[in-house]
Amino acid sequence: MFDRISIDAKVCHGQACIRGTRIPVHQIVGMLAGGDTFESLLQAFPTIKRDDILACLEYAASLAEEQISPIAETMIVA
Repeated sequence: MFDRISIDAKVCHGQACIRGTRIPVHQIVGMLAGGDTFESLLQAFPTIKRDDILACLEYAASLAEEQISPIAETMIVA
């Protein structure tokens, strides 16, 4: 799946993007978290495919697994 994600210092300041686009992974993941559907993303970004969205999620999951980022107690919602 990571063949669909690229990191290039000359594109979007080196942020992870969907390969061949300037669409950052964080934008796709953030939109999904905000309630957008795969279908709405595919309509908003006609150059991407369903597998690109899945690659974004897989990339984000791998980052969450590998990095430990403490969450402030004020950010924890019960």
